[in-house]
Amino acid sequence: MGLSRRQKLIIILLLLYWPTIFILTHMSLARVSWPRWVVQTPMPDKILHYLVYLLLVFLLWFAISPYKKVKWHRATAWWVLFVVVWYGVFDEWLQCYTGRDPDVMDFFADLGGTLTGLILLTIFPFWPASLAVTGAIIFVLTNFIQANVAELSPVINAAFHLFAHGFFTMLWIRYIYHFLSIKASQPKWLIGASAVPVGFLLVVELFSTVAGSGFRLSRVIISAVGIAAVVITIHLIALFRRGLTQRLSS
Repeated sequence: MGLSRRQKLIIILLLLYWPTIFILTHMSLARVSWPRWVVQTPMPDKILHYLVYLLLVFLLWFAISPYKKVKWHRATAWWVLFVVVWYGVFDEWLQCYTGRDPDVMDFFADLGGTLTGLILLTIFPFWPASLAVTGAIIFVLTNFIQANVAELSPVINAAFHLFAHGFFTMLWIRYIYHFLSIKASQPKWLIGASAVPVGFLLVVELFSTVAGSGFRLSRVIISAVGIAAVVITIHLIALFRRGLTQRLSS
């Protein structure tokens, strides 16, 4: 039996992602000319480790089992846990040979991200799990970057919020196809497609304001543009297809 399109895509993403994080975690910070916005944006190190391994275990699981949730009575779940945990051990140990210092707390952050991912995948199938992981990454990157990225690199900041919220919206739209009977060509579909992404954006910004990170109208507008662009594009494509179908059938 051949690989499905979903599995092929996830394998490609995994093959790009895993070597990238390996290279980045073994590059000497003192010997690399990092962009100023990276150097002056001190995201808590443990949070970064947590997110990296959360995404890693997500990609690894769905590369192996793209249509099934984690089932702990089967060996696959334990093999994935074994591989990621021992990769985390190897990753920290190898850093002592690259001019960086191994940190046992980094490993526990890696383990936390791994276990969180597997727990999510135990509860949710592919699409809601994708939404949860994407939402977690957007939430953390928006609220726990301590420096002002908007001032250090306005282009990077704008691109992140535009594409991150647009991608979250695409995942949500793909998910609602499974439980909503309305079609994208119907006006009421616009409400269903927009409600959760807009609600999520408001939650993120509300937390940012309460936590003291500050409310930025420009960030909200850019994120809203990303959401609207995805919803309107899919709606117009559906209208075009419906019109084309009606002309061909008449």
